[in-house]
Amino acid sequence: MKITVQEIEETSKSAMRAHGAAHWQASEVARAVARAEATGNIICGLYYLESYCTQLHSGRVNGTVEPEVSSPKPGSIYVDAKFGFAQPAFARGLSPAIEAAKTNGIASLAVGHAHTCTSLGFFTEQIAAAGLIGIGMTNASAIVVPPGGTQPTIGTNPIACTVPGTPDPAMHFDFSTSAVALGKITMAKAAGESIPLGWAVDAAGQPTTDPAEALKGGLVSTGEYKGWGLGLMVELLAAGMTGGVTSQNVKGLKLPDGAPHDLGQFYILIDPATHGAAFADRLAEVAAAVSAQDGARIPGAQRRVMTEVDVPDALWTRVLELAG
Repeated sequence: MKITVQEIEETSKSAMRAHGAAHWQASEVARAVARAEATGNIICGLYYLESYCTQLHSGRVNGTVEPEVSSPKPGSIYVDAKFGFAQPAFARGLSPAIEAAKTNGIASLAVGHAHTCTSLGFFTEQIAAAGLIGIGMTNASAIVVPPGGTQPTIGTNPIACTVPGTPDPAMHFDFSTSAVALGKITMAKAAGESIPLGWAVDAAGQPTTDPAEALKGGLVSTGEYKGWGLGLMVELLAAGMTGGVTSQNVKGLKLPDGAPHDLGQFYILIDPATHGAAFADRLAEVAAAVSAQDGARIPGAQRRVMTEVDVPDALWTRVLELAG
């Protein structure tokens, strides 16, 4: 059925409020859910809402805590999410991080002890809206197997980057460093479908097309060793620069109860005008070279933002149940 993005946001907020989240914390998370649906990122949208609600109820995430903001060094903003949602923690740290980046030319925003943030692009596009280049990264529960290995060691460990433009971002990407997002494996399993070779390996480290066997084994990195290196970089920055845990110490993100996620998100904010007009000039040069080729595009150039989206009947029924 067709549901407006506004209704998705309002109903998501009601669902989280019904399960114990406070008003402004629920508002920030609902805004992220709605934005994911509006941009077609369904894995990070309503697909996650039930787990948010069940984990609020079980206490795995604190929906009422007030994040604590500090600045350990000039140009460095730290937010302690206190085992609450990542979205309100980011919201509290964004303004001081923007101010620091505009003052210093570059700044970092570290969010520690947080729940999963789902879509990183939701955050980096807010940085870009302030005229800054936004780069973000986070880790997740261990599901990616090292090249040549058999044991999941790091998460899908996504990275996102948004470059400001007028009126829309000049570039925007948000992707996992694994060959595919874990949600695509679980959705294939639920639908009784196979997965392509190159997505995952089974428990013996052998390539598989069976999503059930993939979940017993693990995902592989995109581009093999190249993606593995990027994933490790994300792991070290997301955990090491925030005080969050490594992927091996996070149980399944959607499990209804257990220890808090305690994850970290690390953002870099860059003022593109710091060293003059060179950045804008080079961006225009590269963009022109890409657009001159039929079928080629800058990442995010064709992204559509919808005001109404298709939602499976069963999913929307469940969302309404969660909202009471």
